[in-house]
Amino acid sequence: MTAPAPIADETEWVRPRPGRDGLRRDALLALVLFLGAFGSTMLSRTAGLHEDAPPLWAAITWAAAISLPLAARRIAPELVAIVLTAVFVTGATLQANDLLFSNIALFMAIYAVGAWGRRRLLGQVLRGVIVVGMLAWLLWDVVVSSNIPDRLPDLSREASGFISPFVAYALINVLTNLLFFGGAWYFGDSAYRSARSRAALEQRTAELAAERERTRAQAVAIERLRIARELHDVVAHHVSVIGVQAGAARRILGRDPDAAAASLEAIEASAREAIGELHSLLGTLRQGTDTGPIPTPDAPARGFEDLADLVQATDASGIRATLTVIGEPREARGLVGITAYRIAQEALTNVRKHAGAAATVDVRVRWDDERVEVEVADTGAGRSAATGRGGLGHAGMRERAAAVGGTLEVGPRHRGGYLVRATIPLRRATAEVPA
Repeated sequence: MTAPAPIADETEWVRPRPGRDGLRRDALLALVLFLGAFGSTMLSRTAGLHEDAPPLWAAITWAAAISLPLAARRIAPELVAIVLTAVFVTGATLQANDLLFSNIALFMAIYAVGAWGRRRLLGQVLRGVIVVGMLAWLLWDVVVSSNIPDRLPDLSREASGFISPFVAYALINVLTNLLFFGGAWYFGDSAYRSARSRAALEQRTAELAAERERTRAQAVAIERLRIARELHDVVAHHVSVIGVQAGAARRILGRDPDAAAASLEAIEASAREAIGELHSLLGTLRQGTDTGPIPTPDAPARGFEDLADLVQATDASGIRATLTVIGEPREARGLVGITAYRIAQEALTNVRKHAGAAATVDVRVRWDDERVEVEVADTGAGRSAATGRGGLGHAGMRERAAAVGGTLEVGPRHRGGYLVRATIPLRRATAEVPA
Protein backbone atom coordinates (compact mmCIF):
# COMPACT_ATOMS: atom_id res chain seq x y z
CA MET A 1 0.00 0.00 0.00
CA THR A 2 1.54 3.30 -1.10
CA ALA A 3 1.43 6.08 1.46
CA PRO A 4 -0.03 9.40 0.24
CA ALA A 5 2.25 12.31 -0.47
CA PRO A 6 2.76 14.50 2.59
CA ILE A 7 0.84 17.77 2.82
CA ALA A 8 3.13 20.75 2.59
CA ASP A 9 2.87 23.80 4.81
CA GLU A 10 0.03 26.28 4.41
CA THR A 11 1.88 28.45 1.88
CA GLU A 12 2.42 25.46 -0.44
CA TRP A 13 -0.82 23.50 -0.10
CA VAL A 14 -3.24 23.96 -2.99
CA ARG A 15 -6.92 23.23 -2.57
CA PRO A 16 -8.17 20.74 -5.18
CA ARG A 17 -10.76 21.96 -7.64
CA PRO A 18 -14.32 20.66 -7.27
CA GLY A 19 -15.47 17.71 -9.34
CA ARG A 20 -18.20 17.63 -11.94
CA ASP A 21 -20.95 17.41 -9.35
CA GLY A 22 -19.62 20.52 -7.62
CA LEU A 23 -19.43 22.45 -10.89
CA ARG A 24 -23.00 21.46 -11.75
CA ARG A 25 -24.17 22.74 -8.37
CA ASP A 26 -22.31 26.03 -8.96
CA ALA A 27 -23.99 26.44 -12.34
CA LEU A 28 -27.41 25.75 -10.84
CA LEU A 29 -26.77 28.26 -8.04
CA ALA A 30 -25.72 30.91 -10.58
CA LEU A 31 -28.93 30.31 -12.54
CA VAL A 32 -31.02 30.66 -9.38
CA LEU A 33 -29.26 33.93 -8.52
CA PHE A 34 -29.86 35.19 -12.07
CA LEU A 35 -33.58 34.57 -11.74
CA GLY A 36 -33.58 36.22 -8.32
CA ALA A 37 -31.59 39.25 -9.49
CA PHE A 38 -33.81 39.73 -12.54
CA GLY A 39 -36.99 39.39 -10.49
CA SER A 40 -35.70 41.82 -7.86
CA THR A 41 -34.70 44.31 -10.54
CA MET A 42 -38.16 44.18 -12.10
CA LEU A 43 -39.75 44.69 -8.68
CA SER A 44 -37.49 47.72 -8.11
CA ARG A 45 -38.57 49.13 -11.50
CA THR A 46 -42.20 48.57 -10.66
CA ALA A 47 -41.84 50.15 -7.21
CA GLY A 48 -40.11 53.18 -8.69
CA LEU A 49 -37.00 52.91 -6.52
CA HIS A 50 -34.88 54.33 -9.34
CA GLU A 51 -35.74 57.63 -10.98
CA ASP A 52 -34.09 56.82 -14.31
CA ALA A 53 -34.70 53.10 -14.65
CA PRO A 54 -32.81 51.47 -17.56
CA PRO A 55 -34.64 49.60 -20.32
CA LEU A 56 -35.62 45.97 -19.93
CA TRP A 57 -32.73 44.60 -21.99
CA ALA A 58 -30.25 46.45 -19.75
CA ALA A 59 -31.85 44.97 -16.62
CA ILE A 60 -31.60 41.47 -18.08
CA THR A 61 -27.96 42.05 -19.08
CA TRP A 62 -27.09 43.37 -15.63
CA ALA A 63 -28.82 40.46 -13.86
CA ALA A 64 -26.89 37.98 -16.00
CA ALA A 65 -23.58 39.80 -15.47
CA ILE A 66 -23.94 39.94 -11.67
CA SER A 67 -24.90 36.27 -11.25
CA LEU A 68 -23.84 33.92 -14.05
CA PRO A 69 -20.06 34.39 -13.54
CA LEU A 70 -20.51 32.73 -10.13
CA ALA A 71 -20.70 29.41 -11.98
CA ALA A 72 -16.89 29.66 -12.21
CA ARG A 73 -16.31 31.01 -8.69
CA ARG A 74 -14.37 27.90 -7.60
CA ILE A 75 -12.38 27.62 -10.84
CA ALA A 76 -11.26 31.23 -11.31
CA PRO A 77 -12.27 33.04 -8.10
CA GLU A 78 -9.99 36.05 -8.63
CA LEU A 79 -11.36 36.78 -12.11
CA VAL A 80 -14.95 36.33 -10.93
CA ALA A 81 -14.38 38.76 -8.03
CA ILE A 82 -12.99 41.42 -10.40
CA VAL A 83 -15.87 41.03 -12.86
CA LEU A 84 -18.59 41.13 -10.21
CA THR A 85 -17.04 44.17 -8.50
CA ALA A 86 -17.05 46.08 -11.80
CA VAL A 87 -20.60 44.99 -12.58
CA PHE A 88 -21.76 45.93 -9.07
CA VAL A 89 -20.33 49.47 -9.33
CA THR A 90 -21.67 49.91 -12.86
CA GLY A 91 -25.15 48.75 -11.89
CA ALA A 92 -25.24 51.04 -8.87
CA THR A 93 -24.05 54.01 -10.94
CA LEU A 94 -26.63 53.40 -13.69
CA GLN A 95 -29.31 52.60 -11.10
CA ALA A 96 -29.85 49.19 -12.70
CA ASN A 97 -29.08 47.13 -9.62
CA ASP A 98 -31.37 45.59 -7.07
CA LEU A 99 -30.90 45.90 -3.31
CA LEU A 100 -30.55 42.21 -2.39
CA PHE A 101 -29.12 39.77 -4.92
CA SER A 102 -26.31 42.05 -6.08
CA ASN A 103 -24.96 42.14 -2.53
CA ILE A 104 -25.31 38.35 -2.19
CA ALA A 105 -23.40 37.82 -5.43
CA LEU A 106 -20.59 40.18 -4.44
CA PHE A 107 -20.30 38.52 -1.01
CA MET A 108 -20.00 35.08 -2.64
CA ALA A 109 -17.35 36.33 -5.07
CA ILE A 110 -15.13 37.77 -2.32
CA TYR A 111 -15.74 34.69 -0.17
CA ALA A 112 -14.65 32.41 -3.06
CA VAL A 113 -11.31 34.24 -3.36
CA GLY A 114 -10.48 33.30 0.24
CA ALA A 115 -11.97 29.81 0.14
CA TRP A 116 -10.77 28.60 -3.28
CA GLY A 117 -7.92 30.89 -4.37
CA ARG A 118 -4.77 28.95 -5.16
CA ARG A 119 -2.42 31.94 -5.05
CA ARG A 120 -2.90 33.12 -1.49
CA LEU A 121 -0.82 36.32 -1.71
CA LEU A 122 -2.63 37.38 -4.88
CA GLY A 123 -5.95 36.73 -3.17
CA GLN A 124 -5.01 38.87 -0.16
CA VAL A 125 -3.87 41.76 -2.37
CA LEU A 126 -6.91 41.52 -4.64
CA ARG A 127 -9.38 41.53 -1.76
CA GLY A 128 -7.57 44.46 -0.18
CA VAL A 129 -7.78 46.43 -3.42
CA ILE A 130 -11.49 45.61 -3.80
CA VAL A 131 -12.33 46.59 -0.22
CA VAL A 132 -10.37 49.84 -0.34
CA GLY A 133 -11.74 50.69 -3.77
CA MET A 134 -15.33 49.97 -2.77
CA LEU A 135 -15.02 52.08 0.40
CA ALA A 136 -13.47 54.95 -1.55
CA TRP A 137 -16.23 54.71 -4.15
CA LEU A 138 -18.85 54.63 -1.39
CA LEU A 139 -17.46 57.76 0.30
CA TRP A 140 -17.24 59.53 -3.04
CA ASP A 141 -20.83 58.57 -3.81
CA VAL A 142 -21.97 59.92 -0.43
CA VAL A 143 -20.14 63.21 -1.03
CA VAL A 144 -21.54 63.58 -4.54
CA SER A 145 -25.02 62.58 -3.46
CA SER A 146 -24.99 65.17 -0.70
CA ASN A 147 -25.06 67.88 -3.39
CA ILE A 148 -28.01 66.34 -5.21
CA PRO A 149 -31.41 67.30 -3.82
CA ASP A 150 -33.60 64.41 -2.66
CA ARG A 151 -30.77 61.89 -3.28
CA LEU A 152 -30.06 61.36 0.44
CA PRO A 153 -32.21 61.66 3.60
CA ASP A 154 -32.59 65.13 5.11
CA LEU A 155 -29.12 65.84 6.48
CA SER A 156 -29.45 69.61 6.73
CA ARG A 157 -30.92 69.70 10.23
CA GLU A 158 -28.74 70.55 13.17
CA ALA A 159 -26.85 67.77 14.95
CA SER A 160 -28.68 66.36 17.94
CA GLY A 161 -25.54 64.63 19.22
CA PHE A 162 -21.81 65.13 19.10
CA ILE A 163 -21.56 64.50 15.31
CA SER A 164 -23.45 65.90 12.36
CA PRO A 165 -26.21 63.94 10.53
CA PHE A 166 -24.01 63.76 7.42
CA VAL A 167 -21.11 62.18 9.32
CA ALA A 168 -23.51 59.76 11.04
CA TYR A 169 -24.95 58.72 7.67
CA ALA A 170 -21.45 58.21 6.24
CA LEU A 171 -20.35 56.17 9.26
CA ILE A 172 -23.40 53.91 9.00
CA ASN A 173 -22.57 53.14 5.38
CA VAL A 174 -18.85 52.63 6.06
CA LEU A 175 -19.41 50.35 9.06
CA THR A 176 -22.04 48.33 7.20
CA ASN A 177 -19.71 47.76 4.29
CA LEU A 178 -16.76 46.99 6.57
CA LEU A 179 -18.82 44.27 8.24
CA PHE A 180 -19.96 43.03 4.83
CA PHE A 181 -16.48 42.78 3.32
CA GLY A 182 -14.87 41.68 6.58
CA GLY A 183 -17.34 38.82 6.89
CA ALA A 184 -16.71 37.66 3.33
CA TRP A 185 -12.94 37.86 3.91
CA TYR A 186 -13.01 36.06 7.27
CA PHE A 187 -15.37 33.24 6.31
CA GLY A 188 -13.51 32.64 3.04
CA ASP A 189 -10.18 32.21 4.85
CA SER A 190 -11.87 30.00 7.48
CA ALA A 191 -13.26 27.74 4.76
CA TYR A 192 -9.79 27.41 3.23
CA ARG A 193 -8.22 26.53 6.58
CA SER A 194 -10.96 24.00 7.29
CA ALA A 195 -10.41 22.35 3.90
CA ARG A 196 -6.69 22.12 4.56
CA SER A 197 -7.29 20.64 8.01
CA ARG A 198 -9.63 18.03 6.53
CA ALA A 199 -7.06 17.14 3.89
CA ALA A 200 -4.35 16.78 6.54
CA LEU A 201 -6.65 14.64 8.69
CA GLU A 202 -7.52 12.40 5.74
CA GLN A 203 -3.83 12.01 4.93
CA ARG A 204 -2.96 11.14 8.51
CA THR A 205 -5.82 8.65 8.61
CA ALA A 206 -4.56 7.01 5.42
CA GLU A 207 -1.00 6.92 6.78
CA LEU A 208 -2.18 5.37 10.05
CA ALA A 209 -4.19 2.76 8.14
CA ALA A 210 -1.16 1.91 5.99
CA GLU A 211 1.08 1.73 9.06
CA ARG A 212 -1.47 -0.46 10.82
CA GLU A 213 -1.52 -2.86 7.88
CA ARG A 214 2.28 -2.98 7.82
CA THR A 215 2.41 -3.60 11.55
CA ARG A 216 -0.18 -6.35 11.30
CA ALA A 217 1.74 -7.99 8.46
CA GLN A 218 4.94 -7.79 10.48
CA ALA A 219 3.21 -9.25 13.53
CA VAL A 220 1.86 -12.15 11.48
CA ALA A 221 5.29 -12.77 9.95
CA ILE A 222 6.89 -12.77 13.41
CA GLU A 223 4.24 -15.14 14.72
CA ARG A 224 4.79 -17.48 11.77
CA LEU A 225 8.49 -17.44 12.52
CA ARG A 226 7.74 -18.44 16.12
CA ILE A 227 5.49 -21.23 14.86
CA ALA A 228 8.26 -22.39 12.55
CA ARG A 229 10.77 -22.43 15.41
CA GLU A 230 8.45 -24.51 17.55
CA LEU A 231 7.72 -26.79 14.62
CA HIS A 232 11.46 -27.39 14.55
CA ASP A 233 11.14 -28.86 18.05
CA VAL A 234 8.18 -31.06 17.09
CA VAL A 235 9.81 -32.40 13.94
CA ALA A 236 13.11 -32.96 15.73
CA HIS A 237 11.25 -34.98 18.39
CA HIS A 238 9.54 -37.21 15.84
CA VAL A 239 12.69 -37.75 13.80
CA SER A 240 14.67 -38.70 16.89
CA VAL A 241 11.95 -41.14 17.96
CA ILE A 242 11.92 -42.68 14.48
CA GLY A 243 15.69 -42.99 14.50
CA VAL A 244 15.79 -44.71 17.91
CA GLN A 245 12.93 -47.10 17.07
CA ALA A 246 14.43 -47.94 13.67
CA GLY A 247 17.79 -48.77 15.24
CA ALA A 248 16.11 -50.96 17.87
CA ALA A 249 14.04 -52.77 15.24
CA ARG A 250 17.14 -53.44 13.15
CA ARG A 251 18.99 -54.94 16.10
CA ILE A 252 16.20 -57.26 17.29
CA LEU A 253 14.56 -58.11 13.99
CA GLY A 254 16.17 -61.55 13.79
CA ARG A 255 15.75 -62.74 17.38
CA ASP A 256 12.51 -60.96 18.45
CA PRO A 257 10.17 -60.25 15.54
CA ASP A 258 7.30 -59.17 17.84
CA ALA A 259 9.41 -56.47 19.51
CA ALA A 260 10.67 -55.37 16.11
CA ALA A 261 7.07 -55.11 14.88
CA ALA A 262 6.19 -52.95 17.90
CA SER A 263 9.08 -50.64 17.08
CA LEU A 264 7.93 -50.40 13.49
CA GLU A 265 4.39 -49.56 14.65
CA ALA A 266 5.82 -46.76 16.78
CA ILE A 267 7.77 -45.51 13.78
CA GLU A 268 4.60 -45.53 11.66
CA ALA A 269 2.57 -43.67 14.29
CA SER A 270 5.28 -41.07 14.78
CA ALA A 271 5.64 -40.57 11.03
CA ARG A 272 1.87 -40.11 10.62
CA GLU A 273 1.76 -37.58 13.42
CA ALA A 274 4.72 -35.64 12.02
CA ILE A 275 3.19 -35.54 8.55
CA GLY A 276 -0.14 -34.35 9.99
CA GLU A 277 1.51 -31.49 11.88
CA LEU A 278 3.59 -30.51 8.87
CA HIS A 279 0.46 -30.49 6.70
CA SER A 280 -1.45 -28.34 9.18
CA LEU A 281 1.24 -25.65 9.17
CA LEU A 282 2.10 -25.69 5.47
CA GLY A 283 -0.69 -23.31 4.41
CA THR A 284 0.24 -20.82 7.12
CA LEU A 285 3.99 -20.79 6.60
CA ARG A 286 3.97 -20.68 2.80
CA GLN A 287 2.10 -17.33 2.84
CA GLY A 288 4.70 -15.56 4.97
CA THR A 289 7.47 -13.39 3.66
CA ASP A 290 10.99 -14.64 3.20
CA THR A 291 12.50 -14.42 6.66
CA GLY A 292 15.67 -16.37 5.97
CA PRO A 293 16.74 -19.60 7.66
CA ILE A 294 14.83 -20.70 10.74
CA PRO A 295 17.00 -20.01 13.79
CA THR A 296 17.78 -22.70 16.28
CA PRO A 297 15.27 -22.59 19.16
CA ASP A 298 16.69 -21.19 22.35
CA ALA A 299 14.08 -22.63 24.76
CA PRO A 300 12.42 -26.01 25.17
CA ALA A 301 8.93 -26.55 23.79
CA ARG A 302 6.13 -25.78 26.23
CA GLY A 303 2.91 -27.67 26.85
CA PHE A 304 -0.03 -28.24 29.17
CA GLU A 305 2.21 -29.15 32.07
CA ASP A 306 3.65 -25.62 32.01
CA LEU A 307 0.30 -23.83 32.36
CA ALA A 308 0.55 -24.00 36.16
CA ASP A 309 3.78 -21.97 36.02
CA LEU A 310 2.08 -19.33 33.86
CA VAL A 311 -0.82 -19.02 36.30
CA GLN A 312 1.54 -18.86 39.25
CA ALA A 313 3.57 -16.07 37.60
CA THR A 314 0.37 -14.07 36.98
CA ASP A 315 -0.71 -14.57 40.59
CA ALA A 316 2.70 -13.45 41.81
CA SER A 317 2.36 -10.24 39.75
CA GLY A 318 -0.55 -9.13 41.93
CA ILE A 319 -3.54 -10.40 39.92
CA ARG A 320 -5.28 -13.32 41.62
CA ALA A 321 -5.18 -16.25 39.19
CA THR A 322 -6.45 -19.81 39.39
CA LEU A 323 -6.07 -22.90 37.20
CA THR A 324 -8.87 -25.45 36.86
CA VAL A 325 -8.59 -28.69 34.88
CA ILE A 326 -11.90 -30.27 33.90
CA GLY A 327 -12.00 -33.81 32.57
CA GLU A 328 -9.31 -36.42 32.19
CA PRO A 329 -6.21 -35.16 30.35
CA ARG A 330 -5.65 -36.98 27.07
CA GLU A 331 -2.55 -37.64 25.06
CA ALA A 332 -2.04 -34.65 22.77
CA ARG A 333 0.22 -33.94 19.85
CA GLY A 334 3.24 -31.81 20.69
CA LEU A 335 1.95 -28.93 18.59
CA VAL A 336 -1.36 -28.92 20.47
CA GLY A 337 0.42 -28.37 23.77
CA ILE A 338 2.61 -25.61 22.35
CA THR A 339 -0.41 -23.85 20.86
CA ALA A 340 -2.41 -24.06 24.09
CA TYR A 341 0.53 -22.75 26.10
CA ARG A 342 1.22 -19.77 23.78
CA ILE A 343 -2.44 -18.75 23.60
CA ALA A 344 -2.76 -18.86 27.39
CA GLN A 345 0.50 -16.96 27.71
CA GLU A 346 -0.70 -14.16 25.40
CA ALA A 347 -4.09 -13.98 27.11
CA LEU A 348 -2.52 -13.71 30.58
CA THR A 349 -0.13 -11.04 29.30
CA ASN A 350 -3.13 -9.02 28.10
CA VAL A 351 -4.76 -9.45 31.51
CA ARG A 352 -1.72 -7.96 33.21
CA LYS A 353 -1.65 -5.09 30.71
CA HIS A 354 -5.32 -4.14 30.51
CA ALA A 355 -7.46 -5.70 33.24
CA GLY A 356 -6.24 -3.67 36.20
CA ALA A 357 -4.79 -4.60 39.57
CA ALA A 358 -8.18 -5.39 41.12
CA ALA A 359 -9.07 -7.98 38.47
CA THR A 360 -9.05 -11.74 38.89
CA VAL A 361 -8.41 -14.31 36.18
CA ASP A 362 -9.51 -17.92 35.86
CA VAL A 363 -7.71 -20.33 33.50
CA ARG A 364 -9.68 -23.45 32.67
CA VAL A 365 -8.64 -26.48 30.63
CA ARG A 366 -11.52 -28.71 29.53
CA TRP A 367 -10.74 -32.14 28.12
CA ASP A 368 -12.98 -34.52 26.21
CA ASP A 369 -12.39 -37.34 23.75
CA GLU A 370 -12.14 -35.16 20.64
CA ARG A 371 -10.85 -31.76 21.70
CA VAL A 372 -9.32 -29.64 24.44
CA GLU A 373 -10.56 -26.18 25.34
CA VAL A 374 -8.35 -23.54 26.95
CA GLU A 375 -10.26 -20.61 28.44
CA VAL A 376 -8.83 -17.46 30.07
CA ALA A 377 -11.53 -15.27 31.65
CA ASP A 378 -10.90 -12.13 33.71
CA THR A 379 -13.04 -9.64 35.61
CA GLY A 380 -11.22 -6.53 34.39
CA ALA A 381 -12.73 -3.51 32.62
CA GLY A 382 -11.74 -1.01 29.95
CA ARG A 383 -10.51 -3.53 27.42
CA SER A 384 -12.21 -1.96 24.36
CA ALA A 385 -8.89 -0.90 22.87
CA ALA A 386 -7.89 -4.53 22.49
CA THR A 387 -11.11 -5.82 21.01
CA GLY A 388 -11.95 -6.70 17.43
CA ARG A 389 -9.35 -7.07 14.73
CA GLY A 390 -7.09 -4.32 16.04
CA GLY A 391 -5.07 -6.31 18.61
CA LEU A 392 -1.81 -7.69 17.23
CA GLY A 393 -1.79 -10.35 19.95
CA HIS A 394 -5.19 -11.48 18.75
CA ALA A 395 -3.83 -11.92 15.23
CA GLY A 396 -1.07 -14.19 16.56
CA MET A 397 -3.48 -16.27 18.65
CA ARG A 398 -5.80 -16.73 15.68
CA GLU A 399 -2.87 -17.84 13.52
CA ARG A 400 -1.83 -20.41 16.09
CA ALA A 401 -5.33 -21.79 16.58
CA ALA A 402 -5.96 -22.02 12.83
CA ALA A 403 -2.61 -23.76 12.31
CA VAL A 404 -3.78 -26.80 14.33
CA GLY A 405 -7.36 -26.76 12.98
CA GLY A 406 -8.81 -24.99 16.02
CA THR A 407 -10.94 -21.91 16.62
CA LEU A 408 -10.53 -18.85 18.82
CA GLU A 409 -13.13 -16.68 20.52
CA VAL A 410 -12.18 -13.29 21.97
CA GLY A 411 -14.28 -10.44 23.32
CA PRO A 412 -15.94 -8.85 26.33
CA ARG A 413 -18.17 -10.94 28.57
CA HIS A 414 -21.78 -9.93 29.19
CA ARG A 415 -21.27 -9.82 32.95
CA GLY A 416 -18.03 -7.84 32.70
CA GLY A 417 -14.43 -8.67 31.98
CA TYR A 418 -12.86 -10.33 28.98
CA LEU A 419 -12.76 -13.84 27.57
CA VAL A 420 -10.30 -15.76 25.40
CA ARG A 421 -11.35 -19.30 24.51
CA ALA A 422 -9.38 -21.60 22.19
CA THR A 423 -10.85 -24.92 21.05
CA ILE A 424 -8.24 -27.30 19.65
CA PRO A 425 -8.98 -30.75 18.18
CA LEU A 426 -6.89 -33.60 19.55
CA ARG A 427 -7.04 -35.58 16.32
CA ARG A 428 -6.84 -34.39 12.76
CA ALA A 429 -6.98 -36.20 9.45
CA THR A 430 -3.39 -37.04 8.57
CA ALA A 431 -1.80 -37.93 5.29
CA GLU A 432 -0.93 -41.53 4.67
CA VAL A 433 2.72 -42.44 4.80
CA PRO A 434 3.82 -43.65 1.36
CA ALA A 435 4.66 -47.31 1.17
